[in-house]
Amino acid sequence: MKNTIFIALILLAGILTSCGSVKYFGIETFTPAEITFPETVETVVIVNNAVPQPKKPGYKYTIMGVEQDTTHMVADSALYDACKALGEAIADQPFFKDVRLYNDAVRQDEFFFQDTKLTPDQVETICDESGAEAIISLDRLLFNMEKDVFPFGEVMAGTIKVQATAVLRAYMPGRNNSMATIYLTDSLFWSEGASNLRTLDNYLPKPEVALRETAAYLTSGAYRNFVPHWEQAQRWYYTNSGTRWKQASAFAAKEKWEEALTIWQSIYEAQTNKKSKAEAAANIAVGYEMVGKFNEALDWAKKSLALFKEQTSDEKDSNVALLTLYEQVITSRIQANNKLNMQFGKE
Repeated sequence: MKNTIFIALILLAGILTSCGSVKYFGIETFTPAEITFPETVETVVIVNNAVPQPKKPGYKYTIMGVEQDTTHMVADSALYDACKALGEAIADQPFFKDVRLYNDAVRQDEFFFQDTKLTPDQVETICDESGAEAIISLDRLLFNMEKDVFPFGEVMAGTIKVQATAVLRAYMPGRNNSMATIYLTDSLFWSEGASNLRTLDNYLPKPEVALRETAAYLTSGAYRNFVPHWEQAQRWYYTNSGTRWKQASAFAAKEKWEEALTIWQSIYEAQTNKKSKAEAAANIAVGYEMVGKFNEALDWAKKSLALFKEQTSDEKDSNVALLTLYEQVITSRIQANNKLNMQFGKE
């Protein structure tokens, strides 16, 4: 839902920009983790609780339309890479004091397709051995790989596509169940061309390498679920040909938001034209967001939306749609800020 709102804001801002009335810009927003660990958790350990997919079933390999029947892919190292990539991505964020990697695979069975949780006793033991207060566990990792080789003009072309799915969970001692479950799915694609089959085979990754790279790619982005992080977002402000509007825009372009706010507020107070007043109110909302005053930003976004609604009965009006979405964004930021305070142990 959050990503959908941001995409819609970008599209609407782009439409308005084409008319010369809006300037939009990129920002970074500090976003809370999906999972909130207790304040006492300072060290986490990454655990491999998955069973490697057996090599015998292999993968689908087609050469010029003929499917080969002697393919194998080894997934053992991919499990290690998945855990290592996740741990490194989490450690790159300054949140936990330490992120550790548990050396041993936990499961010894052969049921690779099963998603098996850690038991409370296993959680206690692993935390005691590793010195961690919480566990992030890879509980299942499965792959589907297809390789296709075919003539393309005067060269041999080859593609490899690997699809991967994984299950991650967070655990803490003293709990009968996991804290949360994260389901992941993604894919990587390779495409190469060469003069002959032997050279092409050197260009395309080996099956094990393709699996390992896909596993690392899949889990490295999952850090967002476990630690607060920065995300890219889009914002905008209205522009105008008036001198005061240009001055405010110049300050905003240099990220001098306090100065821009002062001018926008004076424009708002002096305006009798409802459209210009609504635009100034919208800019004030954005300005307050940029200086971290989210409640004030929400108040001004509501004022702007009300003014725009007074001027049209069209629910699809671009300004009304933009401010409606922006109100949702600011509401989400207020909620996110409260969650961040919880995750950093602030009231």
